[in-house]
Amino acid sequence: MFINFFYLLRKKGVPVSVTEWISFTEALCGGFMESSLNHLYYVGRAFLVKSEAYYDMFDLAFQEYFGGIATEALEIDKVLEWLENPANKLPRLSPEELEEMKKQLEEMKQKYDLEEMMRMFRERLKEQTERHDGGAKWIGTGGRSPFGAYGYYPGGIRVGGEGWMSSAVKVAEERRFKNYRNDVILDIRQTKVALKKLRQLKREGAVEELDIDETIDKTAKEGGEIELVFARSRENSIRLLLVMDTGGSMAPYADLCDRLFSAATQVEHFKDFQHYFFHNCIYEHVYQDMWNSKATPTEKLFTNFHSGYKVVFVGDARMAYSELFDRYGCIDYYASNDKPGIEWLQRLREHFPYSVWLNPTPKQYWRHPTVEAIGKLFPMYELTLDGLKDAIKALATKVRRPAA
Repeated sequence: MFINFFYLLRKKGVPVSVTEWISFTEALCGGFMESSLNHLYYVGRAFLVKSEAYYDMFDLAFQEYFGGIATEALEIDKVLEWLENPANKLPRLSPEELEEMKKQLEEMKQKYDLEEMMRMFRERLKEQTERHDGGAKWIGTGGRSPFGAYGYYPGGIRVGGEGWMSSAVKVAEERRFKNYRNDVILDIRQTKVALKKLRQLKREGAVEELDIDETIDKTAKEGGEIELVFARSRENSIRLLLVMDTGGSMAPYADLCDRLFSAATQVEHFKDFQHYFFHNCIYEHVYQDMWNSKATPTEKLFTNFHSGYKVVFVGDARMAYSELFDRYGCIDYYASNDKPGIEWLQRLREHFPYSVWLNPTPKQYWRHPTVEAIGKLFPMYELTLDGLKDAIKALATKVRRPAA
């Protein structure tokens, strides 16, 4: 049922599994949609969409597939006015007429599957351009049709009469959830989930934790005589260093970087987490605050943090050519960098092989001399949810330097 809708969802990028689709069709056949297109939309989204990030893709697929079925809010005054007209009184059907209706409906069910009936129904809707006050069309929009404004098809959809709820197709067409797409939004909760994938649990410290599995195994081998086995505690061994660009061209991305920073500071599963800031490029100093007032010598990064630290640099990597490649190119009045910024970045890359660069600007704008140069030193990813996931995956192993 609606199998083409399944394939359309997959085509639009919604990762629907067969198990989820079977559960959805079981709910559909069980009547949980209450014969309403709106219920089909919301229940379908609940069954078939794993994350808010796919809401927009689901809306695109729903609007494309069900776009020919337009439902409108019920206007009570117009309904009452219509009922007052004697010509609109629905006739009482005789037992013979009811039997004939049932017979024809059964014939249709045997001749057409639900997909074909829905296709025919959409075609009828497109053909109708004027008021329809009755008639005996089985596939129409009024009269005795089981698909009429208040007609039903068992396990199917009621069209019209949605009361105070807005049309599901209109909701889908508005694409209210387009900001949830993976390539657009990066919120704190999603970032925390992504960062937690960095966790690596290793046994460290004193041998003081009872190993239940090993105790059971050894006791069984000793014929029932209890043998207690102790092991070191399992602790997360990940150490993360976050280094972020602030001010200047990064101002438009302040909120985005703030969400990343907030998420990183709230994740409690790192053995150690440290953060520093810089402006445009790293020189002799990095800073402990966003206003670059509390300076720390960059050399301390090499002495205080070993090469096992995971390092995430965040910045647009865009600056004047001289700021990256020239001595004394730093635009800070109080700085006197006798080494070009590119040399400091090279040293950081060599000392921290587990390092990546997140760029908040879209990839199509990376064609710039300094961006391309830094992109050759560090694997560079967009600062989106998808980009962050790719960066986390790259940090799971020693990251190779990008090909020159």
